[in-house]
Amino acid sequence: MADFNRRLPVYLLIDCSGSMRGERIEAVKQGIRSLVAELRSDPQALETAYLSVITFSSTAKQVEKLTELMLFEEPEFVTEGATMFGRALQLLIDCINTEVRKSTETQKGDWKPLVFILTDGSPSDIPDFKRCAEILKNMPIANIVACAAGADAKTEYLKMITDNVLMMNSLSAGDMAKFFAWVSSSIKMTSNKVDLNKGIVIPPADSNGFQFVE
Repeated sequence: MADFNRRLPVYLLIDCSGSMRGERIEAVKQGIRSLVAELRSDPQALETAYLSVITFSSTAKQVEKLTELMLFEEPEFVTEGATMFGRALQLLIDCINTEVRKSTETQKGDWKPLVFILTDGSPSDIPDFKRCAEILKNMPIANIVACAAGADAKTEYLKMITDNVLMMNSLSAGDMAKFFAWVSSSIKMTSNKVDLNKGIVIPPADSNGFQFVE
């Protein structure tokens, strides 16, 4: 497999618990539409980036398998119940292990995946969450960015997964659009890097209505 055929896997983990229903999940839908449209307009991202969506509520489900951008279809989001965050992390681990192509002696595999997480609460399955968070730390992932959206989101849990934790005070359509625009910038900047395995260049966040948590 030639280098230019290597994929950049991107996983979006979206909280679909009951508290996300209504305007919040509609803002997420619009944000993902804008994200996909923006990435499709960038030749390098269009060639390299593959996108998957995992939702979590009372259960976790991969609602869109890892798919090239031109074939990506907007998934259905059903908001209900609790926040089984640990199950979502386990599903993410399983998907990375099965979908991301590994390097062999004769060909190079995919680039290390990027993971973006959006949640407005805290895990309902804390033991599973902690177990999976520890596993993720030792996996070949280029970077994980987690966004705590709204006043009820608990950043201390997200810090167990990654040092890159964003705090977004509002879940308005405008702020959600800014978040997904920022995600799009991160993916485009990464897809244009020469050596993706050294991580990603994360754009500044303060000017976008959210900020990194120290």
